[in-house]
Formats: sequence, C-alpha cells, structure tokens
Amino acid sequence: MSRLTRRRFMAATASAIALPALRTHAWAQGWPTKPIRLIVPYPVGGQTDLIARTFGDFLSRNIGQPVVVENKGGGGGILGVTEVKRAAPDGYTLLCTISSSLIQNRVTVKDLPYAPEQDFIYLTTISGLGGPLVAAEKTGATNLKEFVDYAKKLDKLNFGGYGVGSTPHLLIETLSRQYGLKVEMVHYRGEAPMWADVASQTLDAAAGSYAAALPVLQSGRGKLIGVTGDRLPPHPDVATLVEQGARGKYLGVRAFTAFAVPTGTPPEIVKKFSDLLYQAREDAKVKQVLATYFLQSPSTFDAAQTRFKNDTQVLLELLHELGVKPE
Repeated sequence: MSRLTRRRFMAATASAIALPALRTHAWAQGWPTKPIRLIVPYPVGGQTDLIARTFGDFLSRNIGQPVVVENKGGGGGILGVTEVKRAAPDGYTLLCTISSSLIQNRVTVKDLPYAPEQDFIYLTTISGLGGPLVAAEKTGATNLKEFVDYAKKLDKLNFGGYGVGSTPHLLIETLSRQYGLKVEMVHYRGEAPMWADVASQTLDAAAGSYAAALPVLQSGRGKLIGVTGDRLPPHPDVATLVEQGARGKYLGVRAFTAFAVPTGTPPEIVKKFSDLLYQAREDAKVKQVLATYFLQSPSTFDAAQTRFKNDTQVLLELLHELGVKPE
C-alpha cells in the first residue's frame, strides 16, 4: 500500500512539474478562441487603415475568428501604439502602423511612452512602390520646378503632414533646404483629413501614400508632380523627384507599414501570425489590393527584422542631421 502511494505521489509530482509547459503548448495549439483586435493608430480612410482591413480579413478567413480593426488615432500614432504595448501578450492584440510612429517618434516626441525596439515583435512590413508629392490645383504646378517657383512667391507654403518627423515632413524639409523654401507644416491625425484639405485647396500641397491620395488625383483637385521611390505605373510620365533634380538621403528611404505584436507573445503565435501574413501575398483579394495601390508584397519575418533595423539607423541619422526636434 505504501509503495503504491509513493508511486502515485511521484507520478503526481512529475505531472505538476511538467504542467506549465504542457499548458502553454496546449494553450498555443488552441489559439485563437475569441476575436482578435487589430489596432490602427490612424483614422479610417488612410493607407494604413486599408492595409489593416485587407490583411485583417485574410487573417479572419484563415484562423476562424473575427479580426476587428480599431482605429485609435492621435498623437502621431502614439495613442494606438501605446495601447498595443500595454495589451496582454496573448495573441489577441495586433498592431498595424507606419514607420514614423516606430522610428521618427523617437526623435520628435519627448518621453515616448513605448520603446519600439524592446516593446514589439515585428511580423512583416509592406511598402509602396513610390510616394506621391501632390500639389493643389490652385498652384498650377505640374512638376517640381513649377512647384518650387510657386512656393518661392509665398510668404509660407502650407504643406500637409501627419506628425513631426513623418514622411511628408521629412520630404518637404529636404526640399526646403535644397531650394530655400519657407514652409508652414500643418499636421493631421492621419492622411484622410489631410488629403481632404488638399482637395478643398486649404493646403498648397501634401505627400503620403498613393492609396489615400488617389481620390484627390482622380477629382483633378490635386496634381501629381513627383514621386519618391519608383515611378508609379498609372503615371509613367511623372518623373521621380530625384530624376527632377532633388537631392537628399531621405529620397532613398521608403516608408513602410508594419504588423507587430507585444513582446512576450508566445513564439508559436508569433510564427503563426508571421507565416499567415506572408502567405497572404497569394490570396486573390489581397493581391488585388496590392496591385491596385502599387504596394509591395508582405515581407518574411526575417526580412522585417532587417528592414526595421536598417531603416531605423538611416532615419535617425537623417533626423539628427536635419535638426528635427520635439515641438
């Protein structure tokens, strides 16, 4: 009897020791059992929102649970990114944001409430072929030279952006230094309201993503006068800014959209997310959106780490060289 009791005791002890590992493995295998939140730190209507909803739909169709997009705009992406940082690392909160909230904010924001290199695991990155520089119809500009000539006649050029150190800010800062322009930056919570003000002729110009700028271009209220990166297929005659004579380190860097989860998320779930996001490149619905808005296919997990590290180094150096500081 005593031997049987001892055996039972030893078996129970061994089971207890192994239980945490078994529970973790079983929990990861059972994931997900409820809807997943996909936080976008910018308003509805911009390119980041479009990407989030497109890939969120793909994830939902492949994991058997709804992926609910929540737009948490404000503070140049700070509010939404911070919410994901504070979320439990349990695989039920995803982040979809742009590179400026992860890189530029480190220079432009005092006491940033998150550490991009420590607080998140990056799953994939997505970039556009080229970023449009759009002049309002009232400027009459059709290329960079005409835009510069127009800007030099003004006391200040009203230029739209979405945060200090954001992609539009770096672009116009680069151009203003080369051409001696006086610029008044007007920052918005996201791209959609910015492009609305280009359409209404409140702004002289803005820069951002092709997806969000498209309605303005189609309406004729804004004119594509140059592109950062490569020429855009639907506008083959519009030269890149470099081809038009613009110079600067920024013109060789492309903004990206990243998907991430809080640090501490189980490796099995990180792999599942990253694998699915990469596989989305073969999905018909995703491919259609990528082709329509001239977005590159999602990167592999390893490529995302390399992209984040390299762009961080280049952009931080550039921001310091330009003297960009918190407002």
